[in-house]
Amino acid sequence: MSVSPIDHALGQMSGQSGHDIVGPVTSQFPHAPHLFFRTGPMPCPYVDGRVERNLFAQLRGPGAQELHGDLALAGFRRSHHIVYRPACPGCSGCIPVRIVAPLFRPGRSLRRVIRANADLASVTLPPRADAEQFALFSRYQQSRHIGGEMAAMTFTDYRAMVEDTHVETSLLEYRDTTGTLVAAMIVDHLPSGLSAVYSFFDPAVQERSLGTYMIIDLVQRAASAGLDHVYLGYWIDQCAKMAYKARFQPVEALGRDGWKPLSLDAPPEAGS
Repeated sequence: MSVSPIDHALGQMSGQSGHDIVGPVTSQFPHAPHLFFRTGPMPCPYVDGRVERNLFAQLRGPGAQELHGDLALAGFRRSHHIVYRPACPGCSGCIPVRIVAPLFRPGRSLRRVIRANADLASVTLPPRADAEQFALFSRYQQSRHIGGEMAAMTFTDYRAMVEDTHVETSLLEYRDTTGTLVAAMIVDHLPSGLSAVYSFFDPAVQERSLGTYMIIDLVQRAASAGLDHVYLGYWIDQCAKMAYKARFQPVEALGRDGWKPLSLDAPPEAGS
């Protein structure tokens, strides 16, 4: 079984060898130095033949929320109590992207998705795992990511994914008219917007396009709250599974010159 970059990072933080200590960073985060590490080389999960390495740090303590907001602006993502960003040798294909929430206007196909899910009821909950969520999560993994590292997760693993957070996090649940849980999303709340950490849904109702619907809903929630952005993680030009992120225009990408509108004809190189 392959090891995810976050499991790799968590293992290295526990004392295993094979990582580089990049050093403390103080210039952008003046309250306290923060130690960053770099994972050892691993096969890239997105582009065959490439090598993956990640820059990562722990996200704990009284300054975790502020640090998380700063690092999100720099293209980092959170998983558990780790924040990470690709730092791969000879490759800058993972481009951080975010939707400009106040300017988002769903086109015809996205409006169809909204209508198809008009019967759903959603609720915002604290990040607490339960058996019903895990059953849905497991069905999703077995359908969409069979053989992958996450498909083998136990309830204890899932609980850690949901609850091991030291920042402002919520869990969105979506239920149909019978009260059945059909989708869920882990969301981080940042000063500049909302971050879609992870989502999963019932693979038996493909006609609903629930993954797309949850992003639309999150963008609308951000705009209603007066927030500027929804962070979607990384867009990769050479990975078809990442193509959907460009649907939610306007999308900004983080390159060497900061956050700029994403151009599919000439995507930026990730900033160093």
